[in-house]
Order: sequence, then structure tokens, then C-alpha cells
Amino acid sequence: MFDYLRKKKSAPVYLATGMLVASIMTVPALAEDTTQLMPEIVVSASRTPLPSKEIGSAVTVITAEELEQRQVRVVSDVLRDVPGVSVNRAGPVGSQTQIRIRGAEGNQTLVLIDGIEVNNPASGSEFNFANMLNAGIERIEVLRGPQSAIYGSDAIGGVVDIITQDPEPGFTVSSRGELGSFSTKDGQIDMGYGSDRVNISGTVERYITHGISVADENNGNTERDGYNNTTGRLKIGIKPLENLDLKAVGMIVDSDLEGDASAVVVNAIDSEDTSQSLQRYGLTSAKLTLADGAWDQLIKASYMDDKTDYLDGSGATTYTSKGKRITYGYQSDYYFSTPDFANADHTVTFAAERDEEEQYTNSGFSGPNTVNIVNYGYSTEYRAGLWDNLFLSGALRYDDNDDLFENQTTYRSTAAYLFDETATRLHGSFGRAVKNPTLFELFGSTPGFTGNPNLKPEEGLGWDAGVEQAFLDDKLILDMTYFNNRIKNLIQGGGNTAVNLPGTSRIQGVEFTASTEPFENIRFDASYTYTNGKDATGTALVRRPKHIASLVGNYSFDVMEKPANVNLSLQYNGKQNDIVYDSYFPVATRMVELDSYTLVNLAASYEFAKGAEVYLRGENLLNEDYQEVYGYGSPGISFFAGLHIKFGPF
Repeated sequence: MFDYLRKKKSAPVYLATGMLVASIMTVPALAEDTTQLMPEIVVSASRTPLPSKEIGSAVTVITAEELEQRQVRVVSDVLRDVPGVSVNRAGPVGSQTQIRIRGAEGNQTLVLIDGIEVNNPASGSEFNFANMLNAGIERIEVLRGPQSAIYGSDAIGGVVDIITQDPEPGFTVSSRGELGSFSTKDGQIDMGYGSDRVNISGTVERYITHGISVADENNGNTERDGYNNTTGRLKIGIKPLENLDLKAVGMIVDSDLEGDASAVVVNAIDSEDTSQSLQRYGLTSAKLTLADGAWDQLIKASYMDDKTDYLDGSGATTYTSKGKRITYGYQSDYYFSTPDFANADHTVTFAAERDEEEQYTNSGFSGPNTVNIVNYGYSTEYRAGLWDNLFLSGALRYDDNDDLFENQTTYRSTAAYLFDETATRLHGSFGRAVKNPTLFELFGSTPGFTGNPNLKPEEGLGWDAGVEQAFLDDKLILDMTYFNNRIKNLIQGGGNTAVNLPGTSRIQGVEFTASTEPFENIRFDASYTYTNGKDATGTALVRRPKHIASLVGNYSFDVMEKPANVNLSLQYNGKQNDIVYDSYFPVATRMVELDSYTLVNLAASYEFAKGAEVYLRGENLLNEDYQEVYGYGSPGISFFAGLHIKFGPF
């Protein structure tokens, strides 16, 4: 039973079934099963890759096949289907986009791209998902719960790990072109070559849209705000020796956004403001395997910088922000077995890293200013698999922080137990995590704000426990997980300075997922999350809906002996609170409630010739009028069509 490959998803369960069943009845020729369940190996849950059955933490994997079936163009859109994850975008595509996991703040989620930490030191140590297109992505893993013992700071809520594609064997070229609503144009080119010794792949995507008004049109804002994004990626792998792997990754994102301004009480209004962003990420690594595969040693160096210029209506730069991070790391993994004792497999890992963060700002008020900090981290992890049904792990990390704030010790333990007779898997985890003060909170300076170098790191303590059960020979898999988080020393940056708030925020909830394949060419994935989060005063946390659900149904079939696919998704986001903060008129600051909404999306594709596919997509088919951030609008019903052509492999 536990050799199955499963994937968790999300949803209510009420609309997709009828449409998919109708499709089944009208197409008699069924294709072979093309649905791939969750890959058995998960990368992010430990220092080394793990089979999914051994993982005690809650993790969701989204594959490249799913991204294409749903025709997802913006990564944050598919994260809406992940249990425990809430998404808030301040306007249309390209606008500021936050991800919150299990009620933690946006900057308490660590984001990795091919092993590169991309949280921006100059933007609250948060990653803005606004510019993250689906350019050559192989898989996305979302690891939930405290993970600082593995990853260090920023991982109180969890980790989003984005992994780009490696090439197929041989030489391949593919291209995609798309047109749609809001004068949207999207094109992508992929090239790759794969062999036993050399792998090289590259992707370029260009996305342009005239968009809608960032400030909600219902408030009288009629000016359309455009957005364009050019994303390029290069990935190289070389194997000069059988036991030596070298890798290099580079990525660049160049984007421009027409935005809107804030006004007293109204909050968001039309303006001619714009922003220009440039993000650059890179990594090099070398992995040496010794002792007949029992000992791996890895060294790596990564770099990221994220710069944004903000311009007024005249084109003059009013503010510049640039964050930079340079990380050096070493990791040693040793594998051994004790067949005479519990038939056990063991893994011992030691890792050390040096992390330097830098923030550069320039404004008319303060002029140019550069600050930086350097931290060192040392961690160890032990994993054991006993009798092939009990899997345990323990991790410990010590962070030697900059002298400005306290050194920290974090930990995590996980357990999973398999009952083969009943097809049941129990899983759970417990851990302590931290979020270091940001460079702005420590050193920031504006007309009304001065940083506080005496801040303490934010601290999170959390645990979860769940049960996974398979039915009908693994055709139906259910999972229910309870989670409980406590976060203290929260840093509030409002007012004249940043301070650690007294008391503890308490967050608890339940995640439920269901996956079923009633027939070999049909799959449904559903999830529901209940989150109850309150701060130390008992006030509900903002932008944390109590109820989130989604349903994804996929149907693969043949038309005239050629493959076709239909994908229907529903995403429900319950009511949530938001704070309307007015820097011009603080008395006007107030709490508001944002209405619930349901998004319905439909995607269809048909491969009319080998390697040539035409596709159609409809988004927000119910034409929902909703806000994810107060005062900022969202696109209504929209349609897109495109052509995808692939040559090779040769």
C-alpha cells in the first residue's frame, strides 16, 4: 500500500463532478492513465531526499504535469490549492503577493528556488510571489510546520521549495504562445540537452498584460495598470567522475508594474506611480560521494539580490530598495544499516553555513544607506527507519547570530508509523523555529520611523499530528491533520520604531485532504483547512481566513486517437479581517472584514499532432467581485488561448 505515489491537494466538493462526468459520457475512447500521483521522493522535508511514506511532517507536492494540466502561469495561483496556505494579492497579476502558512506571517515562510534562499532582506525578509511565473518549474513542495532546525530563520510557518526542470535525455526544444483577456500576451521558449555526463537547460518567458486598475474599480478607479515580466533561467549539471556532481543555476527576473497610490481614508486610488524590479539568483555546488555511496559531501555557494525602484508620475525615482544575500554552506551525510538490530537504516547529517544579508536604500529623506549582518549556523540531523514501518527523525541547530540579537537553538522531531494490514499511516512533528529581526526593523529610517537594534528574534513553537488512510485498494486516500502553533516576541513595525510585542499569538486548526482515482483517467483532489488564529489580546489575526477549501478534477481522454485533457478547479476563500492603516491620517486606521469568494477555473487541451497542442483556459468563471487586500481589486472573468509545440528529443 505504501509504495503508492500520492499527492495532496485542496477543495470544497460540489461542482466539478457533473462537468467531468458529462465529458466522460461524450468521449468513448479513453487514453492510458497519464495522471502521476505524488512523487515517492520528497526533497524538502529533510536534509536529504526521503520517500514520502517516511515523512512525519505535513508536505504537499505539485508536479510539472499538474501545472500544465491547470495551465498555471503564476505560481501563487496554484498555492491556493495547498492545505494550510492562504494567498493575498493586492490587485491583479504582478501586484504584491503574500503567502501565509498555517496562520504565520508572510515573512515567516522561507522560500527556496533550486536551493537558493530568496527571501528579500530589504523587504521584511519576505519573498514577494508577484513576479514568480511558471517558467520551467519541475515541482513545488510546500512543507508545513516549524522548520528552522533544518533551514534556519524565516521558517516558522513552513517552507516553499521551488525546483526547476532538468532536461530529458537528448536534445529538446519547445515553445508556447498565448493570448487572452486584458490584452495579455505570454510566450515561453525552453531548450535542453541531457546525457550521462552533461545536462543543460534554459527557459525564457515573456509575460505582458494591460491589466485592470490596481485600486478597486468599484471605488471609481478606471485607469488600467499594466505589468510585464521577463524571466530567464539557465541550469547546468556536469558529472566529470562517477562520484562527483557539479551544478550551476542562474535565474533573472526583470519586471515593470504600473501601480496606484494611497489616499486618506479611501486607501487606494488611481495614480501614475510605477515600479521597476530586477531579481537575480545563482548557485554553484559540488557533491562528492565516497565509501561506496555511504558518505556524501556537499559544498555550495548561493547569491541573490532583489532591487526595486519606485517612480512617481513624472518618472522620477522616489525610493530604491535592494536586498542581497550571500550564503556559503557545507553538508556531510553518512548512511549505514544495522540489519541485526531492528532491521534499521540510519542517516546522520552535519551542516554548517555562513549567511550574509545586506540592505541598500535610497530616498529623498535619508539618502543612500547600506547595512548588513552576518550569521553562522550549525546543524545536525539523525534519521532512522526501523522494521520498515517506523520512521523517526531529530534535528538540532545552533545559530551564532550577529551581536545585535541573541543566538538561537532550534529543534525538530518527526515520526511516521505504517500499519500495512489496515493501510494506515500515522504522522506527526514537533519543533521550535525563529524569525530574526529584519534589517529595516533594526536599522530602518523614515520621516516617522527609527530602527531598534535591541529587538529579539520572533519565536515559534508548533506541533501537528495526523492520520492517513487508504481505501478501495488505494483508489481513495484521506488524511486529517491537527496543527497547533504558538508565536511570541512578534515584531511590530508601526509607530515610531519596531518593538517586540508582549504575549503569545495562538494558532490552531485542522487540515483535511482527499485524493481519489475512481477510474484510471480521472482524478479528484480536495482539501479543506480550518484555521483559528488570535493574537495575545484575543483579536483574530488579519488576512487569515478561518475556512479555505479547493477541489481539482482532471480528466484525460482520447479524441480521434489523440490525447486531450480537461481540468476544473474550484477555490473557496472564507471571510477574513484586514487592517486599513493610513500613514497620512492614523486616526482613520481601522479593522474591516473582507467577503468570502469562490473562484472557478477551467482548462482544456488537445494534442492535434505529435508535439503540437492547442489549449484554452477560463479563469474566475463566476465573475466574482472580491478583494484579497482592502481597497485593491481583482480580475473578473477572463479567457486565454494558446499553442504549445515541442521538438525532440533528438
